[in-house]
Amino acid sequence: MVFLDSTTHTGMSAMLFSFSESILPWDSRSFLLKPLFLRWVSGFLYSVLLLVMFSSWVRQKIRGNDVYGVRESLTQKRDIGFKLALFCSLALSLLNLVLMLLTGFYWYESGWLDNDQLVSSLGFLLATVAWGVLSIYLHRCWDYEHQKSLFLLRIWLVFYLAVSSYSLVVDFVLYKRHETVSVHLLVFDIVAFSGALFLGYVAFFKKARGNNNGVLEEPLLNGGGSSAAGDSVELNKSSGSDEATPYSRAGILSLLTFSWMSPLIDLGNKKTIDLEDIPQLHASDSVIGLAPMFRSMLESSDGSERSGVTTFKLMKALYFLAQWEILVTAFLAFLYSVASYVGPALIDTFVQYLYGRRQYNNEGYVLVITFFVAKLAECLSQRHWFFRTQKAGIRMRSALVAMIYEKSLTLSCQSKQGRTSGEIINFMTVDAERIATFSWYLHDPWMVLLQVGLALGILYRNLGLASIAALVATILVMLVNFPFGRMQERFQEKLMEAKDNRMKSTAEILRNMRILKLQGWEMKFLSKISDLRKSEEGWLKKYVYNSAVISFFFWGAPTMVSVATFGACILLGIPLESGKILSALATFRILQEPIYSLPDTISMIVQTKVSLDRLASYLCMDNLQPDIVEKLPKGSSDMAVEVINSTLSWDVSAANPTLKDIDFKVFPGMKVAVCGTVGSGKSSLLSSILGEVPKISGSLKVCGTKAYVAQSPWIQSGKIEENILFGKPMERERYEKVLEACSLKKDLEILSFGDQTVIGERGINLSGGQKQRIQIARALYQDADIYLFDDPFSAVDAHTGSHLFKEVLLGLLCSKSVIYVTHQVEFLPAADLILVMKDGRISQAGKYNDILNSGTDFMALIGAHQEALAVVGSVEANSVSEKSALGEENGDGKQESQDLKNDKVDSGEPQRQIVQEEEREKGSVALAVYWKYITLAYGGALVPIILLAQVLFQLLQIGSNYWMAWATPISKDVLAPVKLSTLMIVYVALAFGSSLCILVRATLLVTAGYKTATELFHKMHHCIFRSPMSFFDSTPSGRIMNRASTDQSAVDLELPSQFGSVAITVIQLTGIIGVMSQVSWLIFLVFIPVVVASIWYQRYYIAAAREVSRLVGVCKAPLIQHFSETISGATTIRSFSQESRFRCDNMRLSDGYSRPKFCSAGAMEWLCFRLDMLSSLTFAFSLVLLVSIPTGVIDPSLAGLAVTYGLSLNTMQAWLIWTLCNLENKIISVERILQYASVPSEPPLVIESNRPEQSWPSRGDVEIRDLEVRYAPHMPLVLRGITCTFKGGLRTGIVGRTGSGKSTLIQTLFRIVEPSGGEIRIDGVNILTIGLHDLRLRLSIIPQDPTMFEGTVRSNLDPLEEYTDDQIWEVLDKCQLGDEVRKKEEKLDSSVSENGENWSMGQRQLVCLGRVLLKRSKILVLDEATASVDTATDNLIQKTLREHFSDCTVITIAHRISSVIDSDMVLLLSNGIIEEYDTPVRLLEDKSSSFSKLVAEYTARSSSGFD
Repeated sequence: MVFLDSTTHTGMSAMLFSFSESILPWDSRSFLLKPLFLRWVSGFLYSVLLLVMFSSWVRQKIRGNDVYGVRESLTQKRDIGFKLALFCSLALSLLNLVLMLLTGFYWYESGWLDNDQLVSSLGFLLATVAWGVLSIYLHRCWDYEHQKSLFLLRIWLVFYLAVSSYSLVVDFVLYKRHETVSVHLLVFDIVAFSGALFLGYVAFFKKARGNNNGVLEEPLLNGGGSSAAGDSVELNKSSGSDEATPYSRAGILSLLTFSWMSPLIDLGNKKTIDLEDIPQLHASDSVIGLAPMFRSMLESSDGSERSGVTTFKLMKALYFLAQWEILVTAFLAFLYSVASYVGPALIDTFVQYLYGRRQYNNEGYVLVITFFVAKLAECLSQRHWFFRTQKAGIRMRSALVAMIYEKSLTLSCQSKQGRTSGEIINFMTVDAERIATFSWYLHDPWMVLLQVGLALGILYRNLGLASIAALVATILVMLVNFPFGRMQERFQEKLMEAKDNRMKSTAEILRNMRILKLQGWEMKFLSKISDLRKSEEGWLKKYVYNSAVISFFFWGAPTMVSVATFGACILLGIPLESGKILSALATFRILQEPIYSLPDTISMIVQTKVSLDRLASYLCMDNLQPDIVEKLPKGSSDMAVEVINSTLSWDVSAANPTLKDIDFKVFPGMKVAVCGTVGSGKSSLLSSILGEVPKISGSLKVCGTKAYVAQSPWIQSGKIEENILFGKPMERERYEKVLEACSLKKDLEILSFGDQTVIGERGINLSGGQKQRIQIARALYQDADIYLFDDPFSAVDAHTGSHLFKEVLLGLLCSKSVIYVTHQVEFLPAADLILVMKDGRISQAGKYNDILNSGTDFMALIGAHQEALAVVGSVEANSVSEKSALGEENGDGKQESQDLKNDKVDSGEPQRQIVQEEEREKGSVALAVYWKYITLAYGGALVPIILLAQVLFQLLQIGSNYWMAWATPISKDVLAPVKLSTLMIVYVALAFGSSLCILVRATLLVTAGYKTATELFHKMHHCIFRSPMSFFDSTPSGRIMNRASTDQSAVDLELPSQFGSVAITVIQLTGIIGVMSQVSWLIFLVFIPVVVASIWYQRYYIAAAREVSRLVGVCKAPLIQHFSETISGATTIRSFSQESRFRCDNMRLSDGYSRPKFCSAGAMEWLCFRLDMLSSLTFAFSLVLLVSIPTGVIDPSLAGLAVTYGLSLNTMQAWLIWTLCNLENKIISVERILQYASVPSEPPLVIESNRPEQSWPSRGDVEIRDLEVRYAPHMPLVLRGITCTFKGGLRTGIVGRTGSGKSTLIQTLFRIVEPSGGEIRIDGVNILTIGLHDLRLRLSIIPQDPTMFEGTVRSNLDPLEEYTDDQIWEVLDKCQLGDEVRKKEEKLDSSVSENGENWSMGQRQLVCLGRVLLKRSKILVLDEATASVDTATDNLIQKTLREHFSDCTVITIAHRISSVIDSDMVLLLSNGIIEEYDTPVRLLEDKSSSFSKLVAEYTARSSSGFD
């Protein structure tokens, strides 16, 4: 091809020509105008460039400077100019490579005689290498701070610009003289000149994007500022961000071959890999840098902040977050697509060659080399495309998780009611993961168009106009997808909604499992989860069957396209020749890939769109109003808290606001008490000062820092010390003072690990009082200016309560402003200001004595208190004349208290924390897991049918292709062996048969998968719900939630297709080898060693990859748990202004999860690259074999068919290993589900052979003999040999210091904890011999933590649906809730939100009272039941119980003496043993008894207060 033009010269070309004439003397022009001279000059320049860079690299190695810190700092400063410079160098390298191949081809065509072409080839080779090395140099930023090499690089660019300009001038001169100029050389010269200009501009004029410190504000290739650059290095080192990872310090060869993964894979073969073996992430992939970047991108794309986050803005921000990876992967995907079509384009030529029609010598070997180079390019581009894609996905997921987490910290309470913690966790575990997974499919939409275009080009070259039929058929097949795609989107949305609802309920049930087991309701709630799952399964079934139909269409698509194409050839009279047919078939096989992947791509686009919409709507939700409270710096005001005429409401639209006309002032150092009846707005008042309650009018000002103690203790899982310090540095003296003030020292002595004891989730291994005191200690340690206490003394005993009030409020906090809500009237006189709340208003305010006689509300509270004191007084008065009612079996009713230290772990007993590290299987996944999965559905009966259908499909496919190759002639002048009609009839029949097999296989595969997922779900959930309470105590709910969401999702949607893929690929690979071996058995000489090597590589890889994959699962649970804890404790976190620390913790956990994911991706590509190389060698060997065999020895059609199939050998082999490894990684989800499906169960719920009578218990006698209890085999004894009897019909009060074993005794009575020794008999029946439901459903309990479930008032009172509405109304009236419920529009169907958050704590306790009134059991247990209510409500509860349970055995654990003083018996526990057990009267007679001292202290405290 030549560039000739006779058009009129423009002024510019004339000017250039005259300029060239003037600078080129006539005598030298002939030599200087020769392209050969230009090639030599260019070659010399490239040699100089390589020399400069080599010397720079050597100097760097000799000096041993760490350049990675520099590179890392530069990654933040690479602007678009820098990236374009890098891209420009890379493009010039690739252009030179193409020209080198082209020139080599011309040299070959000249019979290797044209020396000019040889010189040109060498010149282009040198240029390829030089520009490639420069690209790496720019990418790695080596030696950035060294002036010398960069100065030389600038000088080199000047010379290069001059030479490229000269080359362009020469082209114009030759053009003017009408001499031929090769088009490819002209194009190259124009591109080279443009590139030189651009690089010159970047080198000399372009400024690097500056950082905050003003470092590197210089031209991009500027070496002048070495000191500034050096400072940058120091800056990075000091921040610790220059930690080099194997990936970031890998050389070019190591990066290309993924050898940087080898040390980790090698380590995996020597030991079990743990998290500390996994390298750190590079700074550019860490969420610490990504989150702020993502946030700023999201905000900058907002235009106006008020418009909120939209799906488009979210997509845009995600794109810019990973734009470099996206652009590089786009280029690699393009390269892969082009390389993959080289084979089909050359098949016709290859078949003609085998028939003996050769165009030049050694044509066969040139074809083999071309095939091999194309395979090499295909392999490298695909591997790096896949790896970088996953890298981009990890970055996107990390940034999204950080944003979701941040949103959960700032979400307003009203917004929070619309999103439960389960849903928010789903955003992180499902939606963010799905968006990350979409990075795999990112380029598929445009690649489909490119691949179809390339395919049509090849088809047009071979079959002419028939290719239009192929295009129409392809478009039709793709159009079929749209209705199915829309259906898939709808099913996906509904499936996610159903999953959200299920996860919401699961989270709530796991949180309240203790109360469910105490009430015997767990199986009812399991059926609720099963119903929710049924709804989810309905959508799942539609989703998977829809995907089966799509699978049928698209597996059959290539066959349909080929039938249409060959049919069109016959109709149009285009001759069908075997070479062209084989080329077309190879093209269809490759076209199969985009058509196969299209349904997945569309499905993934749909799923991702759904997830993006969900996240955008979540991120759009209202945050807390920042202006509710005006925050003033410490010392700027003489007020600590000032509230002026404020009206606030949790629901702004509600007609009746929560708080109305609130007006009060708190001066520094003041103590303000807030009291009032249940539901009067006390807790809401504190929340409003924290800025949690939306403001309607008025103003709130707070001067100084705040600390808050919530009514329900919020404890993080972790060490006790960490909970108290709460992010502050350890100051031992202050820490000890705080422990002393909160009475925690004795508790810590009891605990095996002291303050290093790991607290279980939500503090499950601590008593209610201990949790409350740790919460108070946390607040004290913060040393804030203003303290807000929400009834902190209710959960502790009387002695501890008075100690806390003296030491904390009147001691450590004597100079601080304190606002405390309390129900204990005795704590009111010490207050400087008392606020009496009623119906959301402050009804009275002033000092104790001032308001005592000024209103009825306060008098009502005091009156109730006096009434309670009167009960105590009357008992004391009668104590002299009363005698002991204690039976002989208890001796003198008093046992010696053992030394406190004895509660430490017995000597020789192993000391272990209650919460152990998550179990993970080690080694390969047991075959039993695979077998269990395969045989779970219908005993595995469908598996052979699925395999048979796939084998038949493969045989029919090969048969149809062989038929077309055999039945068509080599060329139009050769007679065809069969008629055209026969040819097509047989081909269509075979195609129809193969499509039918696909339909059978796809349908049965999803049927088996669906059935298996359902079975696994029910097995795991049944086992979890039947597991003992100790399992929930030692297992953070995050672990269970992870299995119920992520692992269940994998089983629902991914595993069936993974198993299918493995089977399909094995069958396809067997078919390919079968076809190739038909050509020559010699293929096995190479194939067998390659298979052996592949298996060895796979085994070598899987040892490490399996553990890394397990670590991914293990590292996810802490992230979920931290998320869950943050959501429940958001108010506390905000009140301490600890948001930034929690964000950092979330980022650390997120990176901890990303690290194994990153290594897992690298390990997969490490393996696939090696397998690709091996299969490419096999293919190359088979081609060499074919071209070496003399013509006529083998059938060229069969040989061509072998090549057609051989083209996909490397893809299939890599795909097989990839699917095998992926299957092993995904089967871990089954392994993890089965792990929880084999948790030991509690004893049977019902023992049919030993059921108690219907009337049992009729008397209510409870006998306890030698009872010993420990929470776990590795934990110390909590109850140690208790013996006593609770007589039927008597009221027994159990008192004792916090942690003495009171609640444990009750849990043993309900068999929540099984005794280690001894027994309990109720009415003579040993409770260990009957079923758990027979026991628990006959007992009643009002628990320590009042619990309500999301649902209605009716479902909360009567979850088992045993009672009528009239009975429920009667009970509501008895517990004073009738009027409250009648006020609501929906009455008994009024909604209860998650955790009953739209009801006050006292109202929740009254609902619990309602439950026991409905149940009317003979034995009732009150476990600190009135801790959360005011004295008046406490008196009401006691009165109601006395009235309705007068003939029942009532066992009361209480901290208020008034709750147990009128009991018939009092049991005082100390340190797990009985210290005293007698009537209150008898115990009060003995002034030395612990109970007597407790009552005396309570009376004294209550009478005098703490003035």
